[in-house]
Amino acid sequence: MLASVVVFVFGFGLVAGGLWDAFETVVLPRRVSRRFRIALIFYVVTWRPYSAMARRIQDATRRETFLSFYGPLSLILLFVVWAIVIIIGFSFLHWATGSGLSSSQAGPVDYGTVVYVSGTTFFTLGLGDVVPTTTFARALTVVEGGTGFGFLALVIGYLPIVYQMFARRETNVSLLDQRAGSPPSVGELLRRNVVGGDLMVLDQLLREWESWVADLLESHLSYPTLAYFRSQHENQSWLAALAVILDLCAFIQACGSSRASRQAAFTFAIARHAVADLAHVFNTAPRAPDKERLDPAAAKRLWELIGKGAHSELIVTEQRLAAIRAAYEPYLVALSEHLLMELPPWVPRPDATDNWESTAWDFASPAPVLGPDSPFHRDAPVTSPPQRTNW
Repeated sequence: MLASVVVFVFGFGLVAGGLWDAFETVVLPRRVSRRFRIALIFYVVTWRPYSAMARRIQDATRRETFLSFYGPLSLILLFVVWAIVIIIGFSFLHWATGSGLSSSQAGPVDYGTVVYVSGTTFFTLGLGDVVPTTTFARALTVVEGGTGFGFLALVIGYLPIVYQMFARRETNVSLLDQRAGSPPSVGELLRRNVVGGDLMVLDQLLREWESWVADLLESHLSYPTLAYFRSQHENQSWLAALAVILDLCAFIQACGSSRASRQAAFTFAIARHAVADLAHVFNTAPRAPDKERLDPAAAKRLWELIGKGAHSELIVTEQRLAAIRAAYEPYLVALSEHLLMELPPWVPRPDATDNWESTAWDFASPAPVLGPDSPFHRDAPVTSPPQRTNW
């Protein structure tokens, strides 16, 4: 009798736990801080070996392709895990109450048959070779059938939502290709967008990206699975886009008061909030980078882009920038290490080529198709003639 009670309680716990975890992950539109969860355990158990295998792949393209399978595949496997937990839970409920099942085949109904009945009932197959004979078994069969029907409806409704949020995220990530290069960088974003010290375009860009970061924060806190979905190109990612926006806001604020400083502060606040909260969601402690992203050569190029030349003024700006970077860069490093997404440089490589400039049909380096006045021209100056901007 005691064994039956223990089995019944354990089965009920499995059913309730599976359904509640699915509800928290799919339906509940807020972050769940509870550490013992089926979904959390699933991602910890699967991502560590998967990412370890990815680190062994030397070719960057093959590694990114391999990593791109994890997000969608993990989402499908998570539904399978939930279904298995619920089916096993219902089988324990049947077994604890004496099964109450009758088979068309001769012989007693063993536990394997109970699991089979539970699975066919959950997926609403209704084969009829094994039927419930007691009132409780019939009621339990109806409950499980309804649960399975609702679970399948949840899956069908959830997948389009995830891919809609993914597509909405990637739209702005793709827009950075022409705005900031591939991979995106602050240096290239400044060179292409800031002309003659006019920051109005930059101010509007920061407003648009403030909305994008807010949407990223909401969607990735509610559905952390999205963080594992990779971008279309190996030199792009949502983390790189977030890093560029943080770098840009930090740079504008470090350079002093301007028409863009106020909006940069607002965008920086939501972006820093996003990167810190996401690091907490994935339990990745912030840490200092192994390699300095803004080396002296890159910093010199940035100061040239905005016309800062006074030595004393430059020292103050560099100190201010270092202090602002310390507030967010450790979180970026932690997420980059966990998700295997490279952080973008502050200035592009001299031989960098945008994704739009070359395709699989190009067998050689594409010839320039735009004039020297184009923002994409590599020798195009930021100001004409070079002058100190209103930073």
